[in-house]
Amino acid sequence: MIRDIDLQSIQEVRNYLEEAKSAQKIIQKMKQSEIDQIVESMVNAAREEAERLAAMAVEETGFGNVADKTVKNLFAANDVYNAIKDMKTVGIVRRDEQNRVWEVAHPVGIVAGIVPSTNPTSTAIFKSLIAVKARNAIVFSPHPSAAKCTAEAARIMQEAAERAGAPKGLISCIKQPTLPATNELMRHKLTDLILATGGPGMVKAAYSSGKPAYGVGPGNVPVYIHESADIAKTVQLIIQSKTFDYGTICASEQALVVDQSIKERVISEFKKQGAYFLNEEEKQKVASVIMVNGSLNAKIVGKSPQVIAEIAGIKVPSDTKLLIAEETNIGKEYPFSIEKLSTILAFYTVKDWHEGSDICVKLLELGGLGHTLGIHCEDERLIEEFAIDKPVARIIINSGTTFGGIGATTAIQPSLTLGCGSFGNNITSDNIGPQHLINIKRIAYGIREMQASNKQLKEKNPALT
Repeated sequence: MIRDIDLQSIQEVRNYLEEAKSAQKIIQKMKQSEIDQIVESMVNAAREEAERLAAMAVEETGFGNVADKTVKNLFAANDVYNAIKDMKTVGIVRRDEQNRVWEVAHPVGIVAGIVPSTNPTSTAIFKSLIAVKARNAIVFSPHPSAAKCTAEAARIMQEAAERAGAPKGLISCIKQPTLPATNELMRHKLTDLILATGGPGMVKAAYSSGKPAYGVGPGNVPVYIHESADIAKTVQLIIQSKTFDYGTICASEQALVVDQSIKERVISEFKKQGAYFLNEEEKQKVASVIMVNGSLNAKIVGKSPQVIAEIAGIKVPSDTKLLIAEETNIGKEYPFSIEKLSTILAFYTVKDWHEGSDICVKLLELGGLGHTLGIHCEDERLIEEFAIDKPVARIIINSGTTFGGIGATTAIQPSLTLGCGSFGNNITSDNIGPQHLINIKRIAYGIREMQASNKQLKEKNPALT
């Protein structure tokens, strides 16, 4: 039965799409310098409002912490911006004069931006920037539990864009998010492309909408620690990465896969740097709260170890940074082996890198195909052999996977939407940027004659018969 609020939200979507259509027609005719000025204005606003938006997101969703969400907002405003600011997105963007082919950028039109509750404001900033840089309009569908902060981020982006000359209606956000409204946005005739970041159900709905869609997959990220690794540095990087915003980025580490020869040294170093290893009784109590009805328990997502411990009915030191449990099994019936999006890690021990490789693949097959894998190792030859056949789009070496995957500590394109390729049922394995929101038209000169067939040659020269 459809409710009044559903009807209102559907009409809201239709209104925003009509406004977006008019705005996109205007921005499509703008010069590169005008577009770049608009994007710069948006970036400046995002920087100024980064902390306030972060506080709103934490208050509304209960996920993560203000300091790290501020950093995420600034990552979109700084790292992403620096990566795209000089990108040509208007007119002829590439000339191959040798082959006489020119490439022309043309915007896709209106983008439907699906925003998750775990990273609501940073995702809205990021998607606004790449959409406008490519001369598109964007309409956001926020997660219901993050509706206010997402709408506020979109409002800030729109007003900043307008101050620099953009039309009204270029960036908008559904104020009353409902499932019928999201479906209307994804399926409406005016929507040209879907940029979906969210749970598997939402991504599947985007792909089923009949529209072109960029989706993401879950990130059950395994991290192999080889006996050659710099253990103290490795542990430091993993803790910094895994505890960032309490584990809400999908590229964050989920399971450690450690060589037997260094197991005790690794455990000792983790304890030294603030990790708490659960005993068997504590492990069972924490395991009981990781999943609810076969799915990840939202109550532990983006929470500190102390909060998770309280939920599980155990006590941990007040300075604990991570909860770690030794595990030997993999499967949905073993909660520590799934993607946990929180300050919890599984710890597997392997006899060598061959067994480590097998364990990593099994963890990926459980729920992280195509996303990210981490390796800490100083043996270049082994890194290549270990990494080359893994079914993931990002393999991060000697860096935290959270930061390496999004391109903060690696030379991968900075992004907050990470494609998983065909491994994860996605159309691309790239980190998404403005180039994915552009149609490339090709102007091609004839440079050679079409070769005649044998029959045509014989007709022209009977002597050949």
